Amino acid sequence: MARSNEEALKRTIRRHQLREMVPLADSTIYEMEQRGEFPRRFALTPRCVVWDLGEVQAWLVARRSKPILRAPGPDVKQRRVRPVKEQDQEPRSASTAE
Repeated sequence: MARSNEEALKRTIRRHQLREMVPLADSTIYEMEQRGEFPRRFALTPRCVVWDLGEVQAWLVARRSKPILRAPGPDVKQRRVRPVKEQDQEPRSASTAE
């Protein structure tokens, strides 16, 4: 009987515990929650929000198993302001200016 009670009770964590596990800014976590990419928080009281520990751990395991690739660098040749021009000539040095 005690086993079924333990399964019914899920462990929750507060914000400071979450920040120790997931080193992301609060705003990043909030945005990811809104997009459905992170477990949703829920309120125990009007001033106390918590996350389900099992959901957060499952999210971490999923992230570890399938890492996100880094975004490619920007193509600076497509900038509208101060675009990088291709170098047609060799760079001039001070010794050739004589």
